[in-house]
Amino acid sequence: MSHAKLSIGIAGAGLLGRLIAWQLLRKGHRVMLFDRGPEHGTQAAAWTAAGMVAPLSEAVVSDRFIYDMGRYALRQWPQWVKQLPAHRRPLWQFNGSLVVAHPQDQSELTQFYRDLYHVTGDTQGYQWLTRPALHSLEPDLNDQFQHGLLLENEGHLDNRTLFTALGNALRELGGHCVFDCEVELESGLIHTPSGPRRFDQVIDCRGMGAKSGFPELRGVRGEILQVQTRNLTLNRPIRLMHPRYQLYVVPKPDHHFVIGATQIESEDRSPMSLQSSLELSSALYTLAPAFSEARIVEQSVNLRPALPDNNPGITREDRLLRVNGLFRHGYLLAPAVVDQVMAMIDEGADTEFAPHLLNLSRNALNDNSQSEQRAG
Repeated sequence: MSHAKLSIGIAGAGLLGRLIAWQLLRKGHRVMLFDRGPEHGTQAAAWTAAGMVAPLSEAVVSDRFIYDMGRYALRQWPQWVKQLPAHRRPLWQFNGSLVVAHPQDQSELTQFYRDLYHVTGDTQGYQWLTRPALHSLEPDLNDQFQHGLLLENEGHLDNRTLFTALGNALRELGGHCVFDCEVELESGLIHTPSGPRRFDQVIDCRGMGAKSGFPELRGVRGEILQVQTRNLTLNRPIRLMHPRYQLYVVPKPDHHFVIGATQIESEDRSPMSLQSSLELSSALYTLAPAFSEARIVEQSVNLRPALPDNNPGITREDRLLRVNGLFRHGYLLAPAVVDQVMAMIDEGADTEFAPHLLNLSRNALNDNSQSEQRAG
């Protein structure tokens, strides 16, 4: 294993870029982090997200190793949060999540339970709730819900406060961060408007900004509403099963709630459509009528970077590492992906997830691997 302290340039200050930079600085490496957007990370896909770490919820629609990486994330996130500088708000909540369905859609919930059992092979970490138990946990839910499925082994992060905490940690550890900066990448080099910078290792974490190096990379449009109301309280994320969509509502600080559901095969970044807004708002109202007086404080759209199989990939070309394809699983998969990158930088043994992360086809890369790549 190499113990040399390296100079490392990272392009992309989203979730992966910040986490990798933080871990490298903690190991004593010298790190420069570049991003085309502002310091707070408001352009990152992980900013326009709910911050859920929900392996059970994703198990029925993803490969088994996604579920296994998610279980690993449940162990890793609490440890990382403890290592970050002091922050005013709790970053990590581990209260599980709740899945419900209206009586006419009960079959959707029953099928979800069957699929979950098929994937996990047992009922560890989740249980059925009757109406009294359901409303004891979440008294502000609509009274018509008769059953619920409590997924005990799930958590969620205050993702936007996490971005700030990671930024503070990078500065405290001596990292050099350059924002509002377009860059081009090649092996060992990051080209900036002020000239080229040479590094022992370059890491590309730009998500959709790295599309020129991943021709098969596509953007999947996601939309969220954020509302604020003091008229009700939710103690955990709630998922509403529906034949056409699955709504999720995640409680955030200061009586805010993030609502999402849309997953559209489009790279359109235009504002939210009227149809999406109506569907999200209507479903939210049926979940808890007290939401009727909630104030819409934000409507956000972003693109999730996805590879053809919707699974993440890491590739290495000499002194250039490319990390991409977290799709909608950013907070779920980040710990496993970061650990594998760290193992590759330190030339240590691969992690248990390496076979799933390092099998990306060379066809996903540009034929000219030495060509300069345009940042996004």
